[in-house]
Formats: sequence, structure tokens, C-alpha cells
Amino acid sequence: MPAPPLQSQIERRRRRRLRLLPLIGYSIAVLGLAYFFQLRPSTTIVFVRHTDTDQTVDGDDPPLSARGRQRAEVLADFLQDIDVVAGVDHIFVGHTKRTAQTAAPLAARLNVPVEARDQTTVGSYMRYVKRHHSGEIVLVIADGDVIPAMIAELHGSKRLPPFDPSDYDELYIVTSPWYGNVKTLRLHYNASKGFAASEPSASSGG
Repeated sequence: MPAPPLQSQIERRRRRRLRLLPLIGYSIAVLGLAYFFQLRPSTTIVFVRHTDTDQTVDGDDPPLSARGRQRAEVLADFLQDIDVVAGVDHIFVGHTKRTAQTAAPLAARLNVPVEARDQTTVGSYMRYVKRHHSGEIVLVIADGDVIPAMIAELHGSKRLPPFDPSDYDELYIVTSPWYGNVKTLRLHYNASKGFAASEPSASSGG
């Protein structure tokens, strides 16, 4: 005996609602994940080699030369407005005068902290940076021979050309999202513009 028309309509509506439940659940899940990832911004780390050191000073930890100090100012000009909203949030250097003095002009302009840590243990160093500064823009100033290893530790490009002894105008920007592929950008900040041709270039410490 066929069901009454009203009962048939109720059954059809119930089945329709049951079919819609998985779609509604999927939509809620997608919106929830999108909101979650929006709350986990990318971490951007800028890597720069220290500038020229004074080779007339004996010892393993020479200060910057006059040209090195000038390059540090040029670097500060370049990085001061790297982000139109906030700029660099934190600066990391090694336990050397050359890295600390390279950071000084930018740190003074932006009034951001400079943290000195041992840069020889690359793995633990980069884990510390990411763990304590997730979602920020961080500047790392180091010797040229450790920068490729630092970038590789972040799963960035492993095909970086070595730093030439007189090369000081390169910097690398590594964007590390909470989820997804790491991007590596190589830029030049034209550190040699305006330098007197008679002033010799000096480098030490990588």
C-alpha cells in the first residue's frame, strides 16, 4: 500500500538533509583550516654577510673598516623599509665585532633588539630563530661561509653560489610558511655605489 503523500514528502526531505550533511561538514572544515592557516603567518629571514673588516688590526676579531661601516649604512638604507607595515622585528648576529657592527645602524634606526648567539652550530641556531620568532621578519648577519648551511637548514635553495671575498652586496630572503614550500630570493643592495675607488676593499672572517 503506497505511503500517504505527506509522509512521502517528509521522507524525501529527510533523505535530502542526510545527503547535505557531508557537504556542510566539508565546508565547515575548509573554512576552519583557512582561518587556522591565516593565523599562522610566514616567517621571513633575511641573510646578509658582515661588511668589510679592518685587516690592519691583528687578532681573530677585527672591527669593521671605514668602508665596512659605510656599507653597513647602505644596508640599513636598503632594509629600513623592507616591510611597509612593520619592518625587521629582530636581528641576530654572531659573537664577533664584524657582525655586531654591521647590524648597528639598522638596529639604531628601527630600535629593534640585536641578539648575539653562537653561529657555528647551524642546526640548533636556526631552530632557535624559528621557534622564538615565528611569523616575524628576522635579519641574520653572519660570515659568508655559514649562510648557505643556514638557508639549507630552513629547506631553502641548496644551489647558492659561494660568496666571493670581495662580494658584500648580496642578501638572501627566505620565506618559510607554516605550511607549504620555502621560497629563496637573492637580491643585491648595491653596496659598492659611491665608494672612493682609491679605498682598498678588505675582508676577514668569511
